[in-house]
Amino acid sequence: MELIAKERDRLLHRAARFIGISLAVVAFLGLSVPGVVDLTSLFAALLLCVLLVFSLVRLGGDHSILWVLLGLAAGLGVLTIVQLPFGAPDQSALATALIPFAGGTIASFALVLTGRIPRVVILVAGFAATVGLVVLATGSSNPLSYPVGAVVLGWIIFTFVGLWVSSSVPRAARRINNIGRAHRAERQASEIEAQRRQGARLLHDTVLATLTLLAHSGVGVTEDALRAQAGDDAQLLRQLRLGSTPAPQDLPLATGAIPVAATDDAILGTTLESVKQRFGRIGLEVSWHGTGQVLLPSEVLDAFLLALAECLENVRRHAGVTEAHVTITDDETTVRAMVTDSGIGFDVRDIDSARLGLKDSVIARLGEVGGTARLFSSPGSGTTVVLEVPK
Repeated sequence: MELIAKERDRLLHRAARFIGISLAVVAFLGLSVPGVVDLTSLFAALLLCVLLVFSLVRLGGDHSILWVLLGLAAGLGVLTIVQLPFGAPDQSALATALIPFAGGTIASFALVLTGRIPRVVILVAGFAATVGLVVLATGSSNPLSYPVGAVVLGWIIFTFVGLWVSSSVPRAARRINNIGRAHRAERQASEIEAQRRQGARLLHDTVLATLTLLAHSGVGVTEDALRAQAGDDAQLLRQLRLGSTPAPQDLPLATGAIPVAATDDAILGTTLESVKQRFGRIGLEVSWHGTGQVLLPSEVLDAFLLALAECLENVRRHAGVTEAHVTITDDETTVRAMVTDSGIGFDVRDIDSARLGLKDSVIARLGEVGGTARLFSSPGSGTTVVLEVPK
């Protein structure tokens, strides 16, 4: 809040400097018209106007009330001098020329006098003195003449702008703070939800796979491999219970999760063979086709291999076959993997939307890195899953 208040004050003081100096130039062009002010008064007013401009320049950087007082005094001095001797040759022209000076240059100080009470007192005094001198300059008995009304309007406008900026900036700061709190709360909720989904995926891809093997008495898996897999799953559960999120290289190896090196880019071919070997140990022979040397960013590679492993795990669990084919292709922008089996197949419309295997471990996982997954199957005709990720 303190920083915003400083920026608000800087804005108001710089605005007063710019407006005041600009209108001072305009006013003196009007006063310089022959016959409006005699040369002696004009020269003396010019010296005071230089002092006024100097005060405005200093005010834009220093923000001290002393420069406001000096500027007001110089401005009121100009209004007094240009009327000497009283009864200028053309009081109407003089009053008109003084409008931008009295209602603009001097009134611009009102931008910085709307805060604390002492400043408001200075504002009221400066306003009264300025209007009084302009009334004298008009030489009219009507205090509501056009020049006086224009000067009053100028002071009102600058005072209103100063009040509006001074009050609206704190309100905007509070709203920004509220938005920031809401954003932090939403981000925290999103992070918690992402952690929950990540934990659910890990449990599905690891512990539930092991339990499925145990439920089928470990058919096709050696006793040592099953024991090692159960030990790895127990370690994963301990990590999740302690609140940590295992990195891909920490995941159990025999369940289809693939360790990935923590580099910016990794070569796909260095890990695909390990996938084949691991699934071979648990009863699924994987035949690889196409390229195996494709560079991917590490986070994309993580999602791609974990989704691919889950597709192979689904083949091992549900297809009723012991062999699957994986074809890897790529072009300038995309890497694709097609996982095919000749198993029993199924009707894709019968997939339970609550199942994590395809929804979270494949589709959602790829979606987080800009990838997609497409499923093709029918009863008795096997299954094909096409995975795509951007390079």
